[in-house]
Amino acid sequence: MTFLLFVAAILFVTCTASAVDPTGFDELNSEDFVTNSKCANCHAILRSQHEGSMHAFAYSDPLYQKEALLASEDTNGQTDEFCSRCHTPIGVVSGEVPPIDGSMISDVAAEGVQCDFCHTVSESAGIGDGSFVSSPGDVKWGPRDDAPSAFHESEFNGLYTEAEYCGMCHNVNSPFNGLPLDDTYTFWSESSYAEEGVVCQDCHMSPGITHFEADPGRSASSSPKRDHIPVHEIVGGNYFMLDILTDGKAGDAAVERLQKAATLEVDAPEDAISGDDVSIKVSVTNSGAGHKLPTGISEIRQMWVSVSVTDADGVLLYSSGTLDGEGNVEEGIIYHTVLSDADGDVTTKLWQAEAIVSDNRILPGDTAVESHSFVMPEGAADPILVEAKLLYRSAPQSIVDELFGKGTHEVPVIDMAKAYGSINGEAEVPSSSTPGFGVILLIFSLIAAGCVGRILK
Repeated sequence: MTFLLFVAAILFVTCTASAVDPTGFDELNSEDFVTNSKCANCHAILRSQHEGSMHAFAYSDPLYQKEALLASEDTNGQTDEFCSRCHTPIGVVSGEVPPIDGSMISDVAAEGVQCDFCHTVSESAGIGDGSFVSSPGDVKWGPRDDAPSAFHESEFNGLYTEAEYCGMCHNVNSPFNGLPLDDTYTFWSESSYAEEGVVCQDCHMSPGITHFEADPGRSASSSPKRDHIPVHEIVGGNYFMLDILTDGKAGDAAVERLQKAATLEVDAPEDAISGDDVSIKVSVTNSGAGHKLPTGISEIRQMWVSVSVTDADGVLLYSSGTLDGEGNVEEGIIYHTVLSDADGDVTTKLWQAEAIVSDNRILPGDTAVESHSFVMPEGAADPILVEAKLLYRSAPQSIVDELFGKGTHEVPVIDMAKAYGSINGEAEVPSSSTPGFGVILLIFSLIAAGCVGRILK
């Protein structure tokens, strides 16, 4: 018995001694880190990708700035360091943030989740809430063991090939009660993606979007050409902010990702007569995301299905999921997380959250089925068209109006997927314009003009 206690004591001491703590507030100096512009001297392509990413805008994102200030005011500053760890990690570890107003932040810390910070994370202290160990210096870590550089030392670190790297920030728990607020890593780890060894980087750092796809190239101007260089745009679904912050240059990648995340199906009866109670089912499948759909701060993310039923004369017979004059979703099921505060009232303020009221987001590979019904009116012209759209926006219009003032920003609604059904015959499906067709017409016009010019000569 004494021997067992001795062994247990040794194991306890060993485990305790090997435990790693995340880098804390004011443990380092912002001068320990180099700016993105220095990295761009050799890594121009990767830097050009990164500068249009939400990681680059993690601190300057105006929606985050508004929310962070509001949280600070409501909690007397208790959320300042917690929120900033993943939005300006250099600001926190160098003791520059808080204050949350950015009055002491250096230029390099204001670069958000920037190059040198990411490549000087030496290890993880756990999952969530900014559990990183920052070790700035001459050694830069990454996924390769054969990347010599004249500017710095390069070393392989297996963490950079694992989802646990992303999980250090892409899981968030309330600093007040531990309530899960962002569970992106958690639900990836419980998915078939994790079982099959598909990690975050395979989808978010490759052109494949829903799977790994090699992107040949060079990581630096003097580097050898490789079969794959990780893409540093690291795109999610935040078209709203990307479109604003990059003047429309980087948002399209977010739209493309959203449009490959899910599939939609419509099941409508073949026939119906006047007076019939017509039942329609719409199925939404999370076919392309390795986490719940939507994910992130899903308390304000909104994904929903818009359904419209029209007859052959264009008369609207039924609709659901439309927006009212204030931009609110009418009569639609919104896929998101609903939180409540200490009084049991629904809240979208993460710092007030005490409980999860509901969570109807769709797990990887799962399908949600909605039921819609209407009574077929007299005189409806056949055939009847059923149109379903899966829609997404980064935040409700009401929250954006409250933070920025009404009329400042209109939150774009993205079409993620479409599906159609017909009743009483084959209805004509609305045609969509062919991508690039306008360019083709322009080319033909120029050729024709050239020919005419030659004839006239």
